[in-house]
Amino acid sequence: MRIANGVEMLELEAEAFGGKAVIHPTLLWDDKDAILIDTGMPGQYKQIISAMDRIGLSLDKLKAVILTHQDIDHIGSVPEIIKATKGSIEIFAHELDKPYIEGEISLIKTNPKSMAKILDSLPEDQSRIMLELCKNPPKAKIDTTLSDGQELPYFGGIKVLFTPGHTPGHTPGHISLYLKKSRVLVVGDAMICIDGNLRGPVEQTTLDMDTATSSLDIFLKYDIESVICYHGGVCNNKVHTQLENIIKNL
Repeated sequence: MRIANGVEMLELEAEAFGGKAVIHPTLLWDDKDAILIDTGMPGQYKQIISAMDRIGLSLDKLKAVILTHQDIDHIGSVPEIIKATKGSIEIFAHELDKPYIEGEISLIKTNPKSMAKILDSLPEDQSRIMLELCKNPPKAKIDTTLSDGQELPYFGGIKVLFTPGHTPGHTPGHISLYLKKSRVLVVGDAMICIDGNLRGPVEQTTLDMDTATSSLDIFLKYDIESVICYHGGVCNNKVHTQLENIIKNL
């Protein structure tokens, strides 16, 4: 789905842990280069390539992947992308989530201990597959770590939004990205979207709700035309008013 010139929101059908959902990585591109923000679940590489093909982008134009955080539905297809590009692309993530993505530390939410109740509730065949995924999650070397306020010099400027007490509440190193040229905010899981309306972070999947909810006011500093939520898709209706109402209610 075209959100703005050079900004494409992907729609990937995902199935894991007994449920189905549509998730929304973001593709930034021009005639020469492309950057992917988040990569879906393990095994969704072909869906990503198909989405690129539909807008006329070949894999050799993909120069980088930016990971908003460590959750498995965001890092899942990174190993396949790295393999397909023969390691020629640059992988970005926040320094606090780097050791989890690289496999030095178990993923916070997707490991056998944290997923025990969910795994027990699944049919035996699904539980076995998911347990194996929890034991052997996708891993990727982070080439460049990101910090709050940093601006990446691509596609008119990509502003990294992270500070203590702001967007790390979902995971320690969760970031959101503001695309200056198109005025698009890519929030990762900092918010969700339901029927085109913004909602705050989901308590069930958020480590620190106080931190995550207090983060939202940072977005009011930016001139935002559209918001891409990884879960729920795009919101482009009175974004600032919706943000103000969410912050007030939370």
